[in-house]
Amino acid sequence: MGRPGQLEVVCVGEALVDFLPEQRGLAVHQVERWVRCSGGSPANVAVGVARLGGKSAMVGAVGQDDFGTFLRESLAREGVDVSRLRPTGEGKTGLVFISLSETGERSFSFYRTRAAELFLGEQDVDEGFLGSARAVHFGTNSLLFREAQRAVLRMARSARAADRIVSCDPNLRLHLWTDPAELKALIGLILPSATVVKLSEDELEFVTGTTEPEAALAVLRSAGVPLPVITLGERGATFLWQDRQVWVSAPKTDCVDATGAGDGFMAGLLFGLTRLYPDAPSLQRATVGELRELVSFACTVGARVVEKVGAVGGLPMRADVERALPGFLRAAASDDGVP
Repeated sequence: MGRPGQLEVVCVGEALVDFLPEQRGLAVHQVERWVRCSGGSPANVAVGVARLGGKSAMVGAVGQDDFGTFLRESLAREGVDVSRLRPTGEGKTGLVFISLSETGERSFSFYRTRAAELFLGEQDVDEGFLGSARAVHFGTNSLLFREAQRAVLRMARSARAADRIVSCDPNLRLHLWTDPAELKALIGLILPSATVVKLSEDELEFVTGTTEPEAALAVLRSAGVPLPVITLGERGATFLWQDRQVWVSAPKTDCVDATGAGDGFMAGLLFGLTRLYPDAPSLQRATVGELRELVSFACTVGARVVEKVGAVGGLPMRADVERALPGFLRAAASDDGVP
């Protein structure tokens, strides 16, 4: 199915350096030792797809500094194409310090004011490169500047017009925005170009105006999203397809760190969608049964993430979740030469 070696998922947005505490249960100012690792939601999704055996790429900007070099080298070691992860002198690489409670809940300290990631722009729009992939995935946290917003809207519209899967996980960080209404308006512009939109429960009201999953799915559908998905944490996920709402449970797990669970979910879902529907990326051939199995697999990937510290540390290799792969997805992966 598909062409062997074809690029599957292009992720657009922020690549950051996450600093994780060696010891849980401390506030940021109390932590004495930190562990450095790659981060940023779109970058995490790119790593997640690569670990599952897919071919992914990262489009964005990092600083011309040692942290930018670290990110490019770290992502490349994971198998992510970083040829479009552009070094820029306009800003420093963004940093995030994450403290963890004993139960795995997180708090963040961001160092991203005028960070390099925010200087995404027209020079990063390569429609030929986007068109070579089966899916293009966006977040919103690197879109504070108007030039970045225009660039992402152009990429989303171009990819949708080319019948590619266009995926969006807003991954809301409202404190980054001087005026959150600007973010709400931007999401409203992105939705009509999106094939797949994933929201967490705590994002529903801001994006859709309702806290009820069923009503939120309907709002997303009315905005033009064929496959809206809502993640429900340990309760799994729900999605809407062809006017049928489906609830999917998540496997039980011991949560060490909830960071990156949504990114793992998106990596699993996009890996599955691009493998199962390589020649019909608009999902016209998708069935409710197939999508239920893919969302269940995505829940499994997300659940594995929370078992380890860090958004990247818990992203599983394909062998780790082989048993959770739907049979039709194993066949599709084998046809593309994935062992």
